[in-house]
This record gives sequence, C-alpha cells and structure tokens, in this order.
Amino acid sequence: MTVLRGRMTKRMRLARTGMLAAIGLALVGCGTQAKNDTFSLSSMPRIEGPASTHRQILVPEPTAIKAIDSENIVVRLKDSELQYLAQSQWSDRLPRLVQAKLVQAFENTGKVGGVGKPGEGLAIDYQVVTEIRSFEVNTVSGDSATVEIFAKIVNDRNGTVRAQKSFRAVMPARGSGRPALIGALDAAFAKVAADIVSWTLVSI
Repeated sequence: MTVLRGRMTKRMRLARTGMLAAIGLALVGCGTQAKNDTFSLSSMPRIEGPASTHRQILVPEPTAIKAIDSENIVVRLKDSELQYLAQSQWSDRLPRLVQAKLVQAFENTGKVGGVGKPGEGLAIDYQVVTEIRSFEVNTVSGDSATVEIFAKIVNDRNGTVRAQKSFRAVMPARGSGRPALIGALDAAFAKVAADIVSWTLVSI
C-alpha cells in the first residue's frame, strides 16, 4: 500500500505510519488507480497600496525547478527529500496558476493602467518576472505550507532591473487531511501575492 507517489527510501518506509497520522491521508489499495482530487488557488489578497498608476504591467509565466513545474503538489519530508501529495493535483501546472492569480491580483487593485500575459498586445512599461523557489507542504517540524517567490521588476523599454526581492510566507495547516494542507498553501500564496503586488505598485 502507498500514500505518497514517487520513490521512498527504507528509512521513510519505517517512518511512513507516523507521517500518515500527521497529515491524515487515506491509504490507497495496491493495484487500484486512485482518482485525484483537483485543487486551485482561491485566496485573493486585499491589496493596500499607493495611488493609481497609469503604468502597464506584463506578468510572464514564472520559472521553477522541475519538481515544482507540474500539476503535482509537493511535500517535503525532510531537508533534501521531496514527495508528492497522494490523490491530489493542481488544476493546471503550478507556474500557470501562479501567473493567472498574480494577473488577477494586479487587476483587482484597480491601480494600474493595464496588466496582462505575453501575447495580449499591451504597450508594456514594466515586466514582473518571477521565480517560484518553494511551494510545498512541510512535515519536517509540524504540518505547514511554505511559499517563496523571487520577483524582479524589469523596465520593458531598456531591460534594466528596477527592483528585485524575495517574498516568503509560512502558514500552519489548520486541521488535518488534504484540504487543510491545501488551505495552508492557499493562504501562504495569498500573503506572498499581496506583498509582490504592493511592492510593485510602490516601486513603479
């Protein structure tokens, strides 16, 4: 029987029972194809920022390492070992979800002249270029979610970097089971997204 997809070391097999209790996941019978529950990012941050700007912003798709750049939901079992949350997946590749939600967060402020993705024909002033460095459930020291995104504001007219900064949030899982873990990821991302948008509005 297995709960987490991917390879598992002998040490982790011995510790598996404890981890199952910690995150409250149901076992999947061997030889049975499990149906994945599909999750999205739903929390939309409330942005407190400066007065409106007429600048137009492009949000390219974030970059990420292969383990993150997929529909799988990452679980960190220890400092150097990653697995994926069983019977669970994002509704799209994670970088595309993050991109869509960042665009929506900028739009919801009503404080920019325009915001969009590549190919939408905007006359761009600045690009908000991002890298997803961490987007994971962490079981090393209690169930929590960690999201870290590095962002750069690039002048689209001359290619110079206006500002750059790393944004990180850690949120505890409130409850047990997969919905609680996804909720923690959702809340951590909402905090990071709000910080990126507020920082961008101030910087441009």
